[in-house]
Amino acid sequence: MSEPVLLPLADTPPAERRDAARNRIALLEAAERLVAAHGVAAVTMDAVAHEAGVGKGTVFRRFDSREGLMAALLNHSETEWQASVISGPPPLGPGAEPWDRLLAFGRSRLETTILHAELIRAAGRASTRSYAAYSFIAMHMRYLLAELGVTGDLQLLAIALLAPLEAPILDQVELDGIPVDRVYAGWVDLARRIVGR
Repeated sequence: MSEPVLLPLADTPPAERRDAARNRIALLEAAERLVAAHGVAAVTMDAVAHEAGVGKGTVFRRFDSREGLMAALLNHSETEWQASVISGPPPLGPGAEPWDRLLAFGRSRLETTILHAELIRAAGRASTRSYAAYSFIAMHMRYLLAELGVTGDLQLLAIALLAPLEAPILDQVELDGIPVDRVYAGWVDLARRIVGR
């Protein structure tokens, strides 16, 4: 008797062909190199095509627009960051006390947002990360709060802790001339109040 074949769910996107996956990764790596060398503002669809050694049409077919390319690049970096939270070394990854993980998570999220601020803006969508990326960080924050024995509306408490670490808030903080260390110290104070430490 042969193995059963599972049919895809109706709302599941089609599986990506191997050659298409290779092309996507090659284009994202080319875009990453260009961002590292010249900054986000200098990255064009033409430049990515040239860097990857493909036609400009290939880049447009894959990402639709420069904003789509920037969003894909941002999601690629989010996937790498999520891997460090899920299975990286402590204290960001598993193995540390929940409070230490919470502090490492906040610091890492702050630094990652600052590092990718220009990319986040170029990706559009009101300068925010994708829904999936935000869902992951919100879920992880709720998990850490639960591990710390926090009671109350964990969903809203997680949102309150995450808001100061997002690009729109950090853009305002930068305009106000508030140093990053002060932002982190204020965030730790907020976390202490929520956790009750």
